[in-house]
Amino acid sequence: MVRRSLASLLFGAMGVLGATAAQAHPDVWITSSSELLFAPDGSMTGVRHAWTFDDMFTTGALQEIDGKAKDAYSREELAPLARTNAESLKEFGYFNFAKADGKNVKFDEPVDYFMEYSRDRLTLHFTLPLKQPVKPKELVLDVFDPTFFADFKFGGSDSVSLVGAPPSCTIGLQRRPMDRAARAKPVDEHPADDDHDEAGAMFANRITVACP
Repeated sequence: MVRRSLASLLFGAMGVLGATAAQAHPDVWITSSSELLFAPDGSMTGVRHAWTFDDMFTTGALQEIDGKAKDAYSREELAPLARTNAESLKEFGYFNFAKADGKNVKFDEPVDYFMEYSRDRLTLHFTLPLKQPVKPKELVLDVFDPTFFADFKFGGSDSVSLVGAPPSCTIGLQRRPMDRAARAKPVDEHPADDDHDEAGAMFANRITVACP
């Protein structure tokens, strides 16, 4: 049985559309919240995300799942869907691109993933551990889909937070441009795009953590 995943939609879109900066447009909308995780020694160990999908994606993803009650799905019933989504996102770097003091850092495979259904929406929860913990003065995390098939949106300032960080650390969020006309701009005009040449980079959300 084929489970519908965000990654499968992305692969299909790229194959049919051959998305470019001029053609790219979102077909999946994701509202995100994130926690950056720290160890007792002050090093950052990973990031924990909660991604809430739009109603159309939710409806399609649930078509093959038989809930015990209408519009009610347990974590156990959603477990295969959660696994498919979490594991398949590796092809897209999990839509997370990080730098510690200007150097690229890599993420390991997701852990502690599960899905929940509430208010007609599916939310994927998962943790991305860093392959190696880092202790930078500045860490920058860009969250975006390189193809811009999926649009990521963060809410208010409380949509990003630090867990276990040293007291001196501060966090900032630069949300992706609201104006869709920004697509007409060259990619390098977006301040979060200095190392990304993909269409979606101009809509990156940037989380910055400073630990002086």
